[in-house]
Amino acid sequence: MIKKDERSKHLSGVTKASGLINLELNGSNKYVVAATSDNTRRAYRSAIRQFEKWGGRLPSEPNVLVGYLNERAGQINPRSLELHLTAISQWHITQSMSDPTRHPIVEKTINGIRRIHGKPKVKAKALSLNHIVGMLSYLRALPDSNKKARDIALLLVGFFGAFRRSELVSINIDDLQWETDGVLITVPKSKTDQDSEGLTRGLPLGNQLICPVSALKNWIDRIGDDKGPLFKPINKWDQIQNQSLSPGAINVFLKQLGKKCQFDFADELSSHSFRRGMSTSAAREKIDFALIKKQGGWKNDATVWGYIEEGQSLTENATIILMEKMLGLMNQRLG
Repeated sequence: MIKKDERSKHLSGVTKASGLINLELNGSNKYVVAATSDNTRRAYRSAIRQFEKWGGRLPSEPNVLVGYLNERAGQINPRSLELHLTAISQWHITQSMSDPTRHPIVEKTINGIRRIHGKPKVKAKALSLNHIVGMLSYLRALPDSNKKARDIALLLVGFFGAFRRSELVSINIDDLQWETDGVLITVPKSKTDQDSEGLTRGLPLGNQLICPVSALKNWIDRIGDDKGPLFKPINKWDQIQNQSLSPGAINVFLKQLGKKCQFDFADELSSHSFRRGMSTSAAREKIDFALIKKQGGWKNDATVWGYIEEGQSLTENATIILMEKMLGLMNQRLG
């Protein structure tokens, strides 16, 4: 914890940053506000609050940041600490002040923390085709209801469209363009489309048993509207609500469904399980790189190749040929 005399020193002439993060200049410039996504703004606010709760104040100095990093190093993930530094850095830059996070001692400290405390990033469990079949079979066996219709549509559209949760809950019914061989979904808001140029995902018609397009039509018929949010909450009386699902509801949906299907990894499921699942499943089927990248709306080739390598890690493996060769040699020796 920062010492009392140091705290007094840094409080002198300082404005607390909780309001920030006046990165938006108190909202007086709507274009400055629009330049930062809501998710990023929330993450920065949370980071600044944690820094202030510890005893830090803005503007800050390198020695204070080093003290903060040293004390928090064993408590939170190094990636979270890096986010805290980014938020503090952005505050200083926006206020046209010297950025203390760029001081060599601060950079060396975070590098050391990363080496000592760094851990592999926890990834959401990828949903395979078998997993989706299990979930879909469970849902189809349920009595007819609005919730059943919505959940089937949400499962199939989320998986085959490789949607993020923020994308799923932002889709409106009038974002759908129906074609004779499927539907085109315009994504109003996306992490990889911050400039709102427009992203479109195509879902082709398939066998009705597993078709996302048919499931979508069935769900929309129950909504009885041609506008408004596509995926809506349903209360305990099976009544469809008017607002959109919250992003967090997508994670809850998958975890609950996973538990009902008795998946031992249900707690590892999140909305990212859709994206990882579609891409790794497509990789196992040796679907072309460009098609996988297009369907998921990825901008970074390295991300897509990472999913492909993960999906093919057991099928495209050097040891397969070596084991076949070794088996031949063993058979020869055994006569």
